[in-house]
Amino acid sequence: MKKIISIFSLILFTTFSYSQSIKTVKIDSLVSVSLPATYIEKDTLGQQTFSANTSFGYVVVTRIPNAKNNAPLKKEKDLKTVFKDYAADVKQVGNGTIQNERDTTVGSLKGRLFTLRTDDGNGSVQFRRFLLLYTQEVTYTFQYFYDDIRSELITSESKAYFSSIKLSPELRRNDQYLAIGGGSSLFGISQMALYGSGLVIVLIVFFTVMRRRKRNLEILD
Repeated sequence: MKKIISIFSLILFTTFSYSQSIKTVKIDSLVSVSLPATYIEKDTLGQQTFSANTSFGYVVVTRIPNAKNNAPLKKEKDLKTVFKDYAADVKQVGNGTIQNERDTTVGSLKGRLFTLRTDDGNGSVQFRRFLLLYTQEVTYTFQYFYDDIRSELITSESKAYFSSIKLSPELRRNDQYLAIGGGSSLFGISQMALYGSGLVIVLIVFFTVMRRRKRNLEILD
C-alpha cells in the first residue's frame, strides 16, 4: 500500500513540475523540440547534443552533420537502408535487442522509431526509445531513456516529448532522397500530353498524305 501511495505521489509531483518547466528549444533553424528548461547543450567537433533529466527518464537529442562526400540517396529504399543500418549499429554498441521498429512521419519527412532494450545481467533493464530523422545534410536523433521499473509511468511523458518535435516547412521529402514516388508528376503529365498531341499530328499528316495519294491514283486511272 505504501508503494502505491508513493507512486501516485511521485506522479502528481513530477507531472506538475515537468509541465511547469519545459521550453521549446531550437536544435537549428529547421528543427525544434520541447525540453526541460535545465537542459545541457554541448558541441563536440560540430556534433551538437542536448540532454536533460525528465520526471521519469532522460532525454538526448543529437544533431550530426553528414559527411560532405556522402552520395545523395536516390530512392526511398536507400533511406530504409540507412534506417536499418543505424538500428543495427545501435544494437551492436548497446549490446541489446531492438524492439517495436516501425516507420513514422514527422512533418514532410520519413523517420524510424524503435526501442533498444539492454540488460546488465544483474536485473537492471533499461530502454531507449529512438526517433531517427535523416536528411542529406544532417542526421537528427531523439532518444528517451527509462528504467524497466518506470515502464508504466512514462507513456504520457514520452508521447509529449516525441510529439513536440517540429520541422520547418522548408524540409521536404526530397531533402532525404531524390526520387519521389506517388503517381505521375505534373512534368510527367505534361510530357505525356506533349507526346500524345505530337502523335495525333503525325497521324493526321499521314492519313492526309494517304488520301491525296489515293485521289491522285484515281484521277490517273
